[in-house]
Amino acid sequence: MTRRSLPCLRFPLAGVILTLLAGTAAEAGTMQVSPVLIDLVGQQTATLHLRNTGDQNLSAQIRVFKWSQNAAGEDHLEPTEDVAASPPMASLGPRADYVVRLVRQTESAPSGEESYRVFIDELPNPLTRMNGVALVIRQSIPVFFASRERTPPQVTWRLERAAGKAALVGVNAGDRRVRISDLKLRDEQGTDVSFGAGLRGYVLGHSTARWKPSQGGDIGKLRGHVFVDATTEGGAIHVAVEATAPQ
Repeated sequence: MTRRSLPCLRFPLAGVILTLLAGTAAEAGTMQVSPVLIDLVGQQTATLHLRNTGDQNLSAQIRVFKWSQNAAGEDHLEPTEDVAASPPMASLGPRADYVVRLVRQTESAPSGEESYRVFIDELPNPLTRMNGVALVIRQSIPVFFASRERTPPQVTWRLERAAGKAALVGVNAGDRRVRISDLKLRDEQGTDVSFGAGLRGYVLGHSTARWKPSQGGDIGKLRGHVFVDATTEGGAIHVAVEATAPQ
């Protein structure tokens, strides 16, 4: 599981928030959530399964946010009523299971693919506070509602250099998002620059995503033709990068 920067949102709960993005499993504290990704084509409802693996009662808050990427290639989340979680609160006894329904409330069919994230917050138990600090454990599940006519991802890559800094930019002209893991740049001599192992995020449909190299990564050492190496849902990719002139 990989951390990605989220917009600054105000939450009613004070304390420490640990955010977990869906990877191989969404599990933290004593609550398990499945599935870790929901992809619905031509459907309006889905279910999330919560399980309390611990020996104490727990409470959870479930919220839905519209997920987009802004012009700077950054993830943006905003509250929405287009998709509702029912119920929005859950109480689970020890070793208990619970089902939450996600309902798309817009009657018209999606245009292409709609992207959301569902936050499931395991609320702090007053009996298990850590040194008086309320610990909120958050799990974030990506949810996609799509039309049957959605087009596959069509991502082009370019390297931007400005003010002595460089970034890798992915632009998706298709409807369907693409999930990016183990992202790196590699030149013809085999020299590579990593953007980090594991899940690096998504390029949403008709959107732009931007990445900076991992600490110490120097794109300037790459020579000749440069390629993107990454893993996606469709398998490994090795594609040429369009270079832009330094600014």
